[in-house]
Amino acid sequence: MKIASVKSHVLRYELPETLGYSQQYYTHRTAHLVEVRTDQGIVGWGECFGPGNVALANKAIVENVIAPMIEGESALKRDVIWHKVYNLLRDHGQKGMPLQAMSGVDIALWDIAGKAANLPVHALLGGAHRDRVAVYGYGMMLRPEPVAELAARFEDEAASIRDAGFVATKMKIGLGVRDDIRLATAVRKGVGDDYRFMADANHCYTTSDALAMGRALDELDAYWFEEPVAPEDHDGYRELRMALKTNIAGGEAEYNRWGWRALLECRGLSIAQPEVCALGGISEYQRVLALCHAHFTPVVNHVWGSAIAVATNLQLLAAMPDLPGGLHPWEPMLEFDTTHNAFRDDMLESSLDIQSQVKGSNGYVSVPDGAGLGVVPDEKFIKHHTVN
Repeated sequence: MKIASVKSHVLRYELPETLGYSQQYYTHRTAHLVEVRTDQGIVGWGECFGPGNVALANKAIVENVIAPMIEGESALKRDVIWHKVYNLLRDHGQKGMPLQAMSGVDIALWDIAGKAANLPVHALLGGAHRDRVAVYGYGMMLRPEPVAELAARFEDEAASIRDAGFVATKMKIGLGVRDDIRLATAVRKGVGDDYRFMADANHCYTTSDALAMGRALDELDAYWFEEPVAPEDHDGYRELRMALKTNIAGGEAEYNRWGWRALLECRGLSIAQPEVCALGGISEYQRVLALCHAHFTPVVNHVWGSAIAVATNLQLLAAMPDLPGGLHPWEPMLEFDTTHNAFRDDMLESSLDIQSQVKGSNGYVSVPDGAGLGVVPDEKFIKHHTVN
C-alpha cells in the first residue's frame, strides 16, 4: 500500500468575539489538516499545530517539501518515513515549522495503519490502559477590556466550566503580576476552595515576576503554573520548581526527543505537556513520552486544534501507562478548549460530543474505538472552510 498523494487543508473562520493570551489577541480560528491518500483507497487524516499564516507556511512545507519525499513510499513504513524526512530537513530546522508540518503527515500515516488493520490507534500502540479520560475545561481567555470587567467575567466563566462537569479548569494570565493576581483570585472565588484550577502564562514572565506570580498561586492553591517563562529558559524553570509548591507545567513549545531530553534533564517540570501536532507526530510523541516517564515526569498533553487533534490525543491518553502505578495511580487529563470551535464541534460526520459526555459522566469522555483515529471528517465541511 503506497502513498499516492499528500494534501493540506487550511481552514479558517471568524470567531464570534475577540480572544487572546499573553502574546496577542485574535479574531479568527485556523486549523491545518493533512490528508494522505493511498493507492488502495485508504485515507488518513492528521493535523499540524500552527495558527494563521503559520498554517499557510506549513502547508507549503507539507505539499512542496515533504510530499515529494514520501509519495510512492509504503504508507505503513511510518518510522522509516519519519527518519527520512527528519534527516533530509535537519539542516533546515530541527524544531518549529518543519516538525509541525511533519506531525500532521505522521498522524495521518498512523490513521492509515489503524484503518488497514481495522484497529484503533491505541491498539497499535499496545492497548488501552483506560477506556475513558478525565477532561479539564480551558477558558478565561484574555480580552481587550478593563481588568475589573475581565475579573468579573473570569469569575463567572470559571463557575460555569465547573458546573458543566469538567474535572478542573484553566485560565489565561499575562497582564502583569498585579492584574494577574486579581484574575486568579477571581477564578478561585468562582470555582470555590475544593476545585482544581490552573494558570497559563504563555511564557510572558521574567523569572523574578514568575516567582512573584507563583507565590500568589501558591496562596490560591493552584494546581499548576503553565509556561511561566520562555521555553528556552531551562534554568528559570528549574528555579521556579524549586521555589514554589504549585506544579510547574510546560513543554508545548518543545520539539522531538532531543529537545525534550534537555528540557527533562534540567528537572524544571512537574508536569510535561507535549503537543503531538507539533513535536513530530505520534511516532515522535511515543519517544518523548518514554523520556518523560524515564524521568518520572507525569504527562498531560497540550491540546489545541480541531476534532482531529482531540481524537489523536484521546488515542494517546488511552495508551499512556500509569505513572507510577498502583491502586490509585496519577491519571492524565484531556485538555478541552471551551471557547467557540466549529472545527472541533462541527467538523466530523459523527461528533465526539465532548461537552455532553463530560456533563453526563462526571467529567469523563470515552475513547473512540473505531479504526485509526476513530473519527471521520465531513469533507463538505472542510471544503467550505478551506482558505488555501
